[in-house]
Amino acid sequence: MNWDVFITCAVTGAGATVGKSPHVPVTPEQIASSAIEAAKAGAAVVHIHVRDPLTGIGSRSTELYAEVVDRIRSSDTDVVINLTAGMGGDLVLGGDEQVLPPNPDGTDMAGATERLDHVRTLLPEICTLDCGTMNFASGGDYVMVNTPGVLRSMARQVQALGVRPELEVFDTGHLVQVKELIRDGLLDDPVMIQLCMGIAYGAPDDPSTFMAMVNNLPQGSVFSGFSISRMQLPFVAMAALAGGNVRVGLEDNLYLGPGELATNAQLVERAGMILEGMNARIIGPDEVRAKLKLTKRG
Repeated sequence: MNWDVFITCAVTGAGATVGKSPHVPVTPEQIASSAIEAAKAGAAVVHIHVRDPLTGIGSRSTELYAEVVDRIRSSDTDVVINLTAGMGGDLVLGGDEQVLPPNPDGTDMAGATERLDHVRTLLPEICTLDCGTMNFASGGDYVMVNTPGVLRSMARQVQALGVRPELEVFDTGHLVQVKELIRDGLLDDPVMIQLCMGIAYGAPDDPSTFMAMVNNLPQGSVFSGFSISRMQLPFVAMAALAGGNVRVGLEDNLYLGPGELATNAQLVERAGMILEGMNARIIGPDEVRAKLKLTKRG
């Protein structure tokens, strides 16, 4: 059991959720405001994607990230900023018979340096690295592409920037990649890992699989865990019981209860209620910075 837990709020993601809930933030102002509300509700960390304000589709625009980060940093609310670096590894193949060329609708492939442009420019305290390639969308031809070579280059660049990588682990094989990065000196202590459960074609979110992942974590690492959809809130308790920290937010789940659409702040508040009901203490951004040896920015 982890008695001192921090909450991460994944504010918007890049998935096709905009039309499913009016609470999913799209514009930089909406994303920043929702992140600030989540922080006031108890989130110590906010995990940020940005979206094209006109289409709602996920974006890699450094300008959009800059507006979100500036709005958060210039507010009166302290929170650790965690920017995704997962965009730019999106491959949609051409179909079951004519695999190549890739489908331009949804394909966005970029090199390691380009994928980190916003991180290099804005220097968040944390950015994410997705630690493997996997089929991602049920029934389609989308592949989330993160080759060992690209990941090693991204890890090396992030390390040089002094930004803490949050290593997104979707299956047991991704932990092999994490351990190789540690072996080769590309990750500084403490290593920060996010166990991402319940995503199609990744690790399922049953307790046995989750504990197998936990039991294979590198020694001394700090981890969080989450699942998607209706299992998001049960995993608040699951992750804390397993010794980890928790993640909630509209990137992974839109509902507070059956038929009841949630805001990010409401999901954070519910996570806080669950943790406090377990007699866990919820820690704030300064304690997270000390725990993860982060350098406060902005």
